[in-house]
Amino acid sequence: QVQLVESGGGLVQAGGSLRLSCAASGRTVSTYATGWFRQAPGKEREFVAAIRWSGGPTWYADPVKGRFAISRDNAKNTVYLQMNSLKPEDTAVYYCAADREGLGGGYARQYDYWGQGTQVTVSS
Repeated sequence: QVQLVESGGGLVQAGGSLRLSCAASGRTVSTYATGWFRQAPGKEREFVAAIRWSGGPTWYADPVKGRFAISRDNAKNTVYLQMNSLKPEDTAVYYCAADREGLGGGYARQYDYWGQGTQVTVSS
């Protein structure tokens, strides 16, 4: 079993930055692909970014391209999401997820393990 714990969320003004972390434990996840998804109130969960175990390739949703960057440190079993130039529409609960097949990508059904989420609120 794999446990994922997100951290780094909070309240930030528009234009600001946050870095989310997703720490994995339980089993070696260095070969897993990891993704970030988000869910805003009243909306469906949507894909944000993903990365394979080797550090590449990476995928980004169009709304975050050029502003967000996903990276990983396999030695620490941790994946990061650097979020810059934040906008109010980025407000959501952010979840990390792990794909044991290692494929990654933007489809939630590809992922086997999910964290509890961390709240990100961007004020205007």
